[in-house]
Amino acid sequence: MDKKVILITGATSGLGKAIAEQLLQDGHIVYGTSRNKMESTNSLKMLQMDITQRESIRNAISAIFTAESRIDVVINNAGMGIGGAAELATEQEIDLQMQANFYSVVNVCSEVLPIFRFARNGLIINVSSIGGVFALPYQGLYSASKFAVEGYSEALSLETKQFGIRVVVLEPGDFNTGFTKNRVISQATINSEYSQSFHKVLKNIEKDETNGGKPQYLAKKTSKIINKKHPKFRYIITPSVVQKMSIFASCILSGRAFQWIIRLFYGV
Repeated sequence: MDKKVILITGATSGLGKAIAEQLLQDGHIVYGTSRNKMESTNSLKMLQMDITQRESIRNAISAIFTAESRIDVVINNAGMGIGGAAELATEQEIDLQMQANFYSVVNVCSEVLPIFRFARNGLIINVSSIGGVFALPYQGLYSASKFAVEGYSEALSLETKQFGIRVVVLEPGDFNTGFTKNRVISQATINSEYSQSFHKVLKNIEKDETNGGKPQYLAKKTSKIINKKHPKFRYIITPSVVQKMSIFASCILSGRAFQWIIRLFYGV
């Protein structure tokens, strides 16, 4: 296995931390990012980077390239979720969700691609979600941001293949991480006619997340993808048979039929 220089955003907790630990165990040189300044360990090299600020992203990537003279893999993992009724989303909530989950991916890719094009090699892994395959109730902004990641990644893959660059999209299901407790809740939804339905659905969503897979499951899958010479474009990663079946159903059923199943499942 070749030792690679890997950048992973959002490496301080959850899926990002698990992936970083697995890649270090594999023997790679791993750089992680955090909004707040954190000390590097003997293995994981931490960089302060605000994923919503292009200059901060540019400085972090420049620091890696200066130190290593190359970057081989970028994993866009950082992100967050906002829960609430789509109708009541504020401009601030929309901006926050799209900045964290979509614009950050675009900006990181734009800063690292000149390095990859020069090397005629590189792997970009953009972390989407099954919520980027089909929309979830009261997770409209989150799903919209992940749908955007999916579309952007498809175009990026087509455009950059000529330079030897590979683009991969990960679509994780539910995993037991800090994502649940860090979800931002729309106050406007709580004080609206949607409130009762919202709380019922959110309870079901959080139950699935709490009972979700261990982050190490996804980390090991990611490790295998990095070592593939010709990885697939899209990987659905979940230990849940129900979630795998739901993605299959979303592809073969009509939109209304699948929405009926989603409403029944989440109780909306």
